[in-house]
Amino acid sequence: MSEEKIQAAAMDAEFSAHLEQEKRFVDLGLRRYLPSEELPPHTIHKAMHYSVFAGGKRLRPILLLSAGRTVGGEAERLLPAACAVEMIHTYSLVHDDLPALDNDDLRRGRPTSHRVFGEAMAILAGDALLTRAFEILAHFPEGTELAPIRLRVLQMLAAACGTGGMIGGQVADLESEGLPVSEELVRAIHDSKTGALIRASVQAGAVLAAASDEQIAILDRYARAVGLAFQIMDDVLDIVESSTALGKTAGKDTQQRKATWPAMWGVDASRCKARELVDEAVSAIAVFGPEARRLRQIAEFVCERHR
Repeated sequence: MSEEKIQAAAMDAEFSAHLEQEKRFVDLGLRRYLPSEELPPHTIHKAMHYSVFAGGKRLRPILLLSAGRTVGGEAERLLPAACAVEMIHTYSLVHDDLPALDNDDLRRGRPTSHRVFGEAMAILAGDALLTRAFEILAHFPEGTELAPIRLRVLQMLAAACGTGGMIGGQVADLESEGLPVSEELVRAIHDSKTGALIRASVQAGAVLAAASDEQIAILDRYARAVGLAFQIMDDVLDIVESSTALGKTAGKDTQQRKATWPAMWGVDASRCKARELVDEAVSAIAVFGPEARRLRQIAEFVCERHR
């Protein structure tokens, strides 16, 4: 093996260890901020824990933590919002899997929430996760003097969840199934359905770290590119990977004739577009120098990942 390959392998191993450490940190926070399964009403709390701790990359909270640290933030101050972001993301997955939407029986390698707890309880578990997330955001970081920061983060994440973000993207995704679509529409769906929460996560980390408006704008350019690259690769993996590898039912996008980048341009062109976006993201944060190392690694991970 060449010296370059040895160095690359060492860097990959170091980053993988970092991701695992970050996931453990986030999971400890989630156990702190979620209601205990031992508290009544027991079933809803068990359903919340079931979906949150089913696995997953914790990409959004790790992005929040990494963005905040890039501009000098402290992990403990960032953690509550990182946990809230993961609760929001999990709520969206629980609802997306319902029979009325994607009708999926598998998520993160386990039966979906509605298959285990029933549709009604799954709906309520998603609602409860979203509600708890905003309760956390309203309380942390603590202190009267930090109320403007709490309000700004609340506004960012609420907008990312609403009809101008995830919900709006989901509506457009549903309404475009089986119809001819343009590149502009596919990009708009991706930017809203997936990209909005990724952008808000990065922005929230920066705001909580008291970043300047210029720094937030730079990080937002990074997050916009990473968010689109992530969804493009998600759509590629839906085609090229098995259900076992994905942890969810493979080929659903094709079956449902969804508006995706691979459906329009093919797998190879989609991979090239994701690569282009990652290069754009990395270029955007060059101004931060070595402090942005983790954000650069995450961008590369998004492009090269195999779930």
